[in-house]
Amino acid sequence: MILWTTAVLLLLGRPLLADDTGVPVTVAAPYIDMHTGPGRGYPVFHVIEKTEAVTVLKRRTDWYKVRDRRGREGWVSRQQMSQTFTTDGRAFVPPTTGFEDYLARRWEFSGMGGDFAGANALTLSAGYWLSGNLVAELMLEQATGNFSDSLLATVGVYNQPFPEWRVSPYFGIGAGAIKTDPSSTLVATEDRTDAIVHAAVGARVYLTRRFLFRAEYRHHMILTSRNENEAIDEWKIGFSVFF
Repeated sequence: MILWTTAVLLLLGRPLLADDTGVPVTVAAPYIDMHTGPGRGYPVFHVIEKTEAVTVLKRRTDWYKVRDRRGREGWVSRQQMSQTFTTDGRAFVPPTTGFEDYLARRWEFSGMGGDFAGANALTLSAGYWLSGNLVAELMLEQATGNFSDSLLATVGVYNQPFPEWRVSPYFGIGAGAIKTDPSSTLVATEDRTDAIVHAAVGARVYLTRRFLFRAEYRHHMILTSRNENEAIDEWKIGFSVFF
C-alpha cells in the first residue's frame, strides 16, 4: 500500500532563506526561466535571454532567487543557473545541497517501518517547517498483524530543541483515528474506528545532501467505545528527504 502524508506548522524561527549574496552573473544559455516561487510547480512569468545580466540574491536548496536589470525578481533552478557566468568569465558553480540547506528546509518526507504492538508497520509522512525547531506532521500508517490489520491517520506537533545538531532529538504529541480490521474467523467481529492519541520521542540524524536517518518511539492510547482504553507501543526507523 502506498502511504503518504502532509503537514503544517506555525512558529517563528530561523529564516528559511540565506542573506542576500548579490552575485552578478550573465546568462550563457539561450534563455533561463524565472518562476514565481522556488519549485517547478510555480509558473514561469518571465524569460531571461542570453547575454542578459542578473543578480543572484538568495538560495533555497536547488533554487535561486535572482533580480534582472529591470528589477523583476523570480526563482531559477540550479540546473539553469549552472548555465551562467560570473563577471570574471568563469562558470557559476551552484553549491551542492548541504547541512545549511537542512537547517533551512521546508518540506520533509519520511518512510519508516517497525513494530506496532507485534504487527509489522509501514509509514509514510510529510512535514512542513516554518521554524527550525517545530514541525507539524500528518501521517498515514498501515499495521499488519496475525489477528488484525490497522490503518492509522494522525497529525502531530513535534519540537526539535537542538536543530543545529547533526544528531538531533525531538519529542511531541498527536492525535488521529485508527481503523481496525480483525482477521480472526473464530468469532464474528466487526471493523471498528476509534480515536487515538500519542506521545513520541525520536531523533533525526543528518547523513548527506538531502538525506536523514530517523528513529522514533511512540506510545499510543486508543480511546475505544468500550470500558477500557488500549495502550500500544510502537518502534520504527527509516529515512527522510527534505526540500
